[in-house]
Amino acid sequence: MADRYGPDVLSTDWRAPKRGRATEAPAALGTVVEEVTTDWCGEVVAVDRDLHTVTLEDRRGKRRTFPLGPGFLLEGRPVILSAPVRAAAPARPTRTASGSVAVHDAKARVARASRIFVEGRHDAELVEKVWGDDLRIEGVVVEYLGGVDDLADHLVGFKPGPGRRVGVLVDHLVRGSKESRIAQGIARSPVGKHVLIVGHPFIDVWQAVKPERIGLQEWPTIPRSIEWKKGVCQHLGWPHRNQADIARAWQHILGRVSSYNDLEPALLGRVEELIDFVTSD
Repeated sequence: MADRYGPDVLSTDWRAPKRGRATEAPAALGTVVEEVTTDWCGEVVAVDRDLHTVTLEDRRGKRRTFPLGPGFLLEGRPVILSAPVRAAAPARPTRTASGSVAVHDAKARVARASRIFVEGRHDAELVEKVWGDDLRIEGVVVEYLGGVDDLADHLVGFKPGPGRRVGVLVDHLVRGSKESRIAQGIARSPVGKHVLIVGHPFIDVWQAVKPERIGLQEWPTIPRSIEWKKGVCQHLGWPHRNQADIARAWQHILGRVSSYNDLEPALLGRVEELIDFVTSD
């Protein structure tokens, strides 16, 4: 038989409102809600945690502020607005760009008398980007020479000696090259034992960046008749008319480097060797 009197009203939650019970909802910026007592409908544009208020902006650009809490509709359902949870601060890295253990909040050490010399500005910028944190903690200053030809003159002015060592990073340090002859001459000089010259086999420090980082399988072979950096830019279709174009090209390449993983091992070992040499007491 059909129930003439309908279901038992006490068998369900008869006190529940027609729209359902209110649920918690964050007052995230951009959320559109309606305040039920005033029928004010607008987008959440501000939340004041101290005053515990939310500001709504309607479609005409007018704004009103209401207390956070119950009394709002979100997509037609009652909600209790609360201040959004603040995003947790990102975890601090445990390693530096060079792979060393990160030492947070450490003050830079007073600069040592010892130095690291590199050939050019690009070399110095690359070393700073990957090893900068380590060098500051160790108090090591990196200077660029503007070319290896005048290295001997720089050393005369610097006066290497005990506690005043010099590490030098040289491009294209291969057997029989001009660079290797300069290095051998300094090694045989009176200051030779206080100077360590190491190098990588690359024509330029650009090549120490793994080619796939800029979309290449390998760095292009450039004829000797063409300046190498300009030839690379030409191969890649980048502007290369003047030094400003070359500088922009380098900044693009440097921007693809975030850690030692982006560099060739032939450079990594040499820089680490220099750091060890100039920090060894």
